[in-house]
Amino acid sequence: MTGLPGETGSTVPTGSTGAGRSHRLVVLRHAKSAWPDGVPDRDRPLAARGERDAPAAGRAIAQTIGPPDLALCSTAVRARRTWELAAGEWDTPPPVRYEPRLYAVGVPELLGVVREVPAEVGTLLLIGHNPGLADLVLALAGDGVDDTLDRVGTKFPTSAIAVLSWHGATWSDLAPGTALLTAMTVPRGPAR
Repeated sequence: MTGLPGETGSTVPTGSTGAGRSHRLVVLRHAKSAWPDGVPDRDRPLAARGERDAPAAGRAIAQTIGPPDLALCSTAVRARRTWELAAGEWDTPPPVRYEPRLYAVGVPELLGVVREVPAEVGTLLLIGHNPGLADLVLALAGDGVDDTLDRVGTKFPTSAIAVLSWHGATWSDLAPGTALLTAMTVPRGPAR
């Protein structure tokens, strides 16, 4: 398996058991959204660029990581549409749970939702919003490969993907500073 750009070819083994079990948290910020007049924030759709970038994000995840075991997605329209377009790039999309607690929240709330994930999930995809997602990545990452931490700290734009790996028996063991940020990339669709 090759890594996402910035991952320097590192991979995280899966299928191990016990306290050393490897987990991956794939964080995907929703694709570029539109700002139509009179539309509440939660109901904003994707912009044309977002409609192109979301499938590119799905392809990047499929080609380098493979489909996750579970997706947790914000209930906001732009996040749901990002999920639909990204998952459309996979032969067999994983189960998805639309989670209202992922909308417009900070690190404690996001981490609380992640810690509820069943232990058998090895790779989790989290689709949501900034600034919460970038803050979560920075809080969880005790270290990063190459310049990944600096890049997330500088900007985590729409359609950005961050991959964190960590070891623990269950998702409830995930704590700040315990993960390695192995990749950060921003896939873009074709310009029109």
